[in-house]
Amino acid sequence: MGKILTMHTSIFHLSFPVRDIESTKEFYVESLGCRIGRQSAVAIMLDFHGHQLVAQVTEDLGPPQKQIYPRHFGIVCQTEEEWTHVRDRAQKNQLDFFREPQRRFSGKPIEHLSFFLKDPSNNLLEFKYYLNATAIFGEQSFCQIGDTHERGTPKT
Repeated sequence: MGKILTMHTSIFHLSFPVRDIESTKEFYVESLGCRIGRQSAVAIMLDFHGHQLVAQVTEDLGPPQKQIYPRHFGIVCQTEEEWTHVRDRAQKNQLDFFREPQRRFSGKPIEHLSFFLKDPSNNLLEFKYYLNATAIFGEQSFCQIGDTHERGTPKT
């Protein structure tokens, strides 16, 4: 459906916990293709699709999530080709798919392609592409956001 039209020029920033710098660099830089910004012994700044991620080393990562909720982060790709490129790169580099590529909400205006990766520190990343760009912030007549059955409520 083309590029997402946006009036925003700000860059999103996210700081997140990691166990070490080396495995973080291998995953985000070598496997996903992020560029490195500043780096220290306890943190690394990453250009993640034009947004600023700061991976902070910590001893307490907390328990690994058993499902995609309540916490994950990622990218909404602007074209299907971009989504396919990221998926293919992840498969080629044998990254850990937490959830395999799939089509969600088929036939609805909120239909999208999605997959989830797990980084070496057990952070979950989602990569998605909406077939209808208005579904990114619009389509308020649909109340579905994610998979309700994974939140302990009945699947509808």
